[in-house]
Amino acid sequence: MAGHSQFKNIMYRKGAQDAKRAKLFTKLAREITVSVKEGGDDPAANPRLRAAIIAGRKENMPNDNINRAIKRATGEGAAEVFENIRYEGYGPGGVALIVEALTDNRNRTASEVRSAFSKHGGSLGETNSVSFMFDHVGVVEYPADAADAEAMFEAAVEAGADDVISSENGHEVICAIEAFNDVRDALEEAFGEAREAGLVWRPQNTTEVDEDKAATLLKLVDVLDDNDDVQKVHANFEVSDEVMAKLAE
Repeated sequence: MAGHSQFKNIMYRKGAQDAKRAKLFTKLAREITVSVKEGGDDPAANPRLRAAIIAGRKENMPNDNINRAIKRATGEGAAEVFENIRYEGYGPGGVALIVEALTDNRNRTASEVRSAFSKHGGSLGETNSVSFMFDHVGVVEYPADAADAEAMFEAAVEAGADDVISSENGHEVICAIEAFNDVRDALEEAFGEAREAGLVWRPQNTTEVDEDKAATLLKLVDVLDDNDDVQKVHANFEVSDEVMAKLAE
């Protein structure tokens, strides 16, 4: 799971800047709205909505924003119609990327994503062109002090998880998508609210990239992440601490 964790750390390396946070709130609100439209406005009966609200609170999204997003989905004639779209492509050095989007304009989003890839030495591919290199799984994360490795492993396996990876950075519980809600709920009952929980595209193998490729790849990720329609970006590359330190200078 190191590749996933490393990449996620890279994605959030800049911290919570105001402009980034505003865009993040827009994306979270969109996810909440779509979740309500698909499964209703009761978080207890709608796992996707519950996960979206938890994600919003984790990012200190105001309750007013959360409630407005829910009302937009339930109000008469309100809210745009969004659809889930997955884009797949290659970045510099053949690195594989999966881009998950929620959009009300498929043509606009496809054009913008394609442009981001081409301007940064990559190319957008067809659906399933790179997803075979990833596993689509549920991941529930806890800080290291939430429990010792043995207790976390036993609870996770009992709940139906497939694997647990524990390190000084925390615990990552991996499960099948179908088991995700049960695993998350069981762990939260045992250890409290998770640090993070959701469905991810986890790379089966990762490739470490040099400084030049890392700079371009990280720029590509930033451009994609800056797009309001893009919800998540997954990739199968890693950047060493030494290279990250050089790029941060």
